[in-house]
Amino acid sequence: MSRPAVALPAPRSLLALHLLLTLLALALLPGRPLGAPLPDGQALLREVDHILQPDTFESYRKLVDIQPDGARKEWLLYTVKKGQDKVLVLFLSPASDKGRSTLRLGDNMWLYIPSVAKPIRITSLQSVTGSVFNNADILRLDFSVEYGAEKVEDAGKEYLLSLKAKTDSVAYDRLKMWVDKKRTVPTRIEAYAASGLLIKTLYYSGIKDLGDGVLRPSVVETDSPLFKGYKSAMVWAKVKPRKLADEVFTLSFMSRVEELR
Repeated sequence: MSRPAVALPAPRSLLALHLLLTLLALALLPGRPLGAPLPDGQALLREVDHILQPDTFESYRKLVDIQPDGARKEWLLYTVKKGQDKVLVLFLSPASDKGRSTLRLGDNMWLYIPSVAKPIRITSLQSVTGSVFNNADILRLDFSVEYGAEKVEDAGKEYLLSLKAKTDSVAYDRLKMWVDKKRTVPTRIEAYAASGLLIKTLYYSGIKDLGDGVLRPSVVETDSPLFKGYKSAMVWAKVKPRKLADEVFTLSFMSRVEELR
């Protein structure tokens, strides 16, 4: 007895079946749930800031500069920050720089040298240490204060944020920031000039509790095509929330920062 013929799906049915199977396969892929919207870019950037550093805090960090011949120079820094526009740094070592301090109030920056009568104005693209890190990196404000998020892309285990400087006074015109989806911290940042030239790349690593119960990167390394063979790193040893008076962030207090320790 002959078997009954099996009816084949019509072409439209085959197309619908193919689409259904494709959607099911995508749903099984790791990452964002099928159909889940991308996060708001500016809200994501504010969350990155919240995790990287408390609103008001004190911290210790080491700045390491490595030259092409392997020579190293290190600085130990004590830093205090308040709100979104006040940062003050005291140099604890080496002996040649001990007692120096740098202050940032919004876009304005100063350097205090004990042997000089009064603080000196400095710019964001200069570097008081001569390392690949410039003054804007050392006296960094929250990213969300200086940059607006133009685009968010899904990059697998990370989000890719495209950021544009809010004003011309910001050190970098554009940033590309890769943000770990699980921890909401940067893994890599590329910094660009207005011309599109890549100025430097920052690499974040060493996730740990730095003393206030929040897991955040403890190491930031950087290199630059403008400084071939040079590398610099910031190593954070401690971050602690602390209430600070506005008086601390004044030109007259730059010679007295040691009183805070």
